[in-house]
Amino acid sequence: MANHKSAEKRVRQTTKRNAINRSNRSKLRTSIKKLRAAVAANDKSGAAELLTPTVSLIDKAVNKGIIHKNTAARYKSRLTKHANNLS
Repeated sequence: MANHKSAEKRVRQTTKRNAINRSNRSKLRTSIKKLRAAVAANDKSGAAELLTPTVSLIDKAVNKGIIHKNTAARYKSRLTKHANNLS
């Protein structure tokens, strides 16, 4: 348990930050799963509709420090490639 005022504040900040990070990570993962499901179902219009917001969420996750920029680039590249290859 924290014994100093500064340590108690740190605990509060960390708890709040963890909740925000968890929420943002969850939104990102959900969006990626939905896009992958649309691609797996060969739903071209659904995949095209989900691609732009998913890429936007990926970029926001990088800016917030949730994922690394190279990981984001890999996600965007693969998701875009799969969405564009639907027949």
